Amino acid sequence: MSSREVIFENVRKALGGAAGLLPTTLTAPRLKIPILDRSRYTTLFGQNFEKLGGKSFFVREPGEVAPILSELLQGKRAVASNAPFLAACGITGLPQVQAGFTDREALRAACVTADVGITSADYALAETGTLVMLSSPEEPRLISLLPPVHVAVFPRSRMLANLDELLAVLPNPAEQTSAMVLITGPSRTADIEQILVRGVHGPGEIYAVIVE
Repeated sequence: MSSREVIFENVRKALGGAAGLLPTTLTAPRLKIPILDRSRYTTLFGQNFEKLGGKSFFVREPGEVAPILSELLQGKRAVASNAPFLAACGITGLPQVQAGFTDREALRAACVTADVGITSADYALAETGTLVMLSSPEEPRLISLLPPVHVAVFPRSRMLANLDELLAVLPNPAEQTSAMVLITGPSRTADIEQILVRGVHGPGEIYAVIVE
């Protein structure tokens, strides 16, 4: 008996099985989408987002976004994605904000020196306070990952209940994007002596601006 066969035999014994048995058919997975009043999603998202160390703002109109960000960006340099919603909110017109990048290397250089990266969000998950980013030419990953501060601005209509609802809405993400990034709070790690450190693998601060 080879080493490989010995390993498999030990696994079978541990599981109470025997050689030659066919695997049992697994039941089909079921998505569990809670039945909630969607008007509560925004509040629930804000609560969970802030529990994770984020900061959320709620505004009624797109025109209210730029004044909030103008105060946040005082004395800082920012780079913004080409998401149409950011332009609609007047963000790309702020003097501190660089936008309109089409060359990847120019974008990378701008992100390296920027204090803040501003994006929209394709979806937001109320149950976990998670931002869902689908990488695209309009929304490159660099902007949400490289600057030390990330600001996401998006309409309330992009709010979903949880990951199950996201997979119901977007069952095959690979058909739409090369990368789907789920951002749940600021970057953090406790790899070294179980000491929590933020901002190691991405932004150490994160803000969400939800437009009602």
